[in-house]
Amino acid sequence: MSRYALYAAAIALTLLSAVMTFAFDRDWTWVLLAAGALTALGTWDLLQQRSTLRRNYPLLAHFRYGLESIGPEMRQYFIQADTAEVPFSRLQRALVYQRSKSVIDTRPFGTLQDVYGPDYEWINHSMVPSEHVDPDFRVLVGEKSAQPYSASVFNISAMSFGSLSANAIRALNKGAKAGGFYHDTGEGSISPYHREHGGDLVWEIGSGYFGCRDNDGGFSVERFVENATDPQVKMIEVKLSQGAKPGHGGVLPAPKVSPEIALTRGVPPGVECVSPAQHSAFSTPVGLLEFVARLRELSGGKPTGFKLAIGHPWEWFGIAKAMKETGILPDFIVVDGAEGGTGAAPAEFIDHVGLPMHEALMLVHNTLVGLELRDDLRLAAAGKVTSAFDIARTLAMGADWCNAGRGFMFAVGCIQAQACHTDHCPTGVATQDPRRWRGLDVGDKSSRVYNFHHNTVRALRDLVCAAGLEHPRELGPEHIMRRVTPTEVRSLAALYRFLEPGALLTGLPEHAVFKAFWASARSDSFGAPDRARKMRQSKSF
Repeated sequence: MSRYALYAAAIALTLLSAVMTFAFDRDWTWVLLAAGALTALGTWDLLQQRSTLRRNYPLLAHFRYGLESIGPEMRQYFIQADTAEVPFSRLQRALVYQRSKSVIDTRPFGTLQDVYGPDYEWINHSMVPSEHVDPDFRVLVGEKSAQPYSASVFNISAMSFGSLSANAIRALNKGAKAGGFYHDTGEGSISPYHREHGGDLVWEIGSGYFGCRDNDGGFSVERFVENATDPQVKMIEVKLSQGAKPGHGGVLPAPKVSPEIALTRGVPPGVECVSPAQHSAFSTPVGLLEFVARLRELSGGKPTGFKLAIGHPWEWFGIAKAMKETGILPDFIVVDGAEGGTGAAPAEFIDHVGLPMHEALMLVHNTLVGLELRDDLRLAAAGKVTSAFDIARTLAMGADWCNAGRGFMFAVGCIQAQACHTDHCPTGVATQDPRRWRGLDVGDKSSRVYNFHHNTVRALRDLVCAAGLEHPRELGPEHIMRRVTPTEVRSLAALYRFLEPGALLTGLPEHAVFKAFWASARSDSFGAPDRARKMRQSKSF
């Protein structure tokens, strides 16, 4: 109730001053007017639907807005630069807010970026820019499957109902429906809120098999078919690991397993819900591919793939070798970078586990090129994508499309309060408290989701045309430049090592990771190579 304390105090002061004014002393009139104005403002905060924060914190929210209005100046002079990413900079968040509201996003007086500082990046433009084209860039996935899907170049990354609120899921899916892009369900399965507005879904299946789980926690064919054949489900994604906490399972305590969560996940209500760290439906690289092929068949031929965060390189190499040896290919692979992650995770996992997206994407892309498999499947990537330049850079490094989680969270009202794990999200985005999430207006926030996507892909179109290209798929590492030192600039083509097509079929390339682990990786086991096992048993290495 502390959220309403100031509003309640304003009401009490209004009543007191009214009594004093009309019964004792007219000098109380000014107090009555001031208190009455505050009461009226607090009442309007509760009734309006555009700001969840004001509905949840009547009157108090205005203090935040007041401080926010002078925040840039305070940071500029006293605290930090506007470009400091902790984890997202004010400029990154402001860009999402501006594009989600379709307000002006141009900036005056030059860039705030240090263009001579290390890691500054830009895209090379052309003297003959191409004509503007339709910004609705699409990527055909599962071309050889029975039900191929035309995906947008920018989509909503995996965020489960349970992590996000009911109204946040509604807003995301309604925005996806309006914009013609997909909404990944996250491993929490397909909730009723995903279905309300009919937006395209990618159903993510994790190690808990939520939505396709038998009574013992294993994979259930019958329950999978029931959900997978829903026309709203466009693709199936097996989650091996995620950027926020790769190699880590999860437990939803029994008190949090409400009847609603239980129905969505296919688990008993009021019973501890465990998401294991690894899958039980397969245990080898070949087994993974056979599972993917089985899901594709059971779904009626819908594009099926997997998502992973890269850890031990030999495990990924084992999957790649299994593709080549068996001929079983996923329709797509999603690479999740360690910098990503909308869900809460232990600090050490957030900070120090998993490969960042750039290196992970390069490893997967290079491996597929080296095996001459890259053109036979699609590759997506996720990890701190908020702008058109982020998308362009990621596509130039080998991806076919990008997913974003936190960017779309900003679009539905997230203010980076970093209270996602407390159930006290101030904007109703990442909470299951109905007193908080009911303040999130689905109609308004879904428009912002649509606007953010629409304006971002239009900005991507402008970048592509400025480079003299016609489609983002034409972007290559030669288009993106990075300052390495104050006096040295390299393109991504020069900065990263790119394998030649078929390089892994004819020999071992001069690439440290491949030289160390490719030969010993196995398609029949995720196990460590002999050398790695020996190193684990002794400190003498």
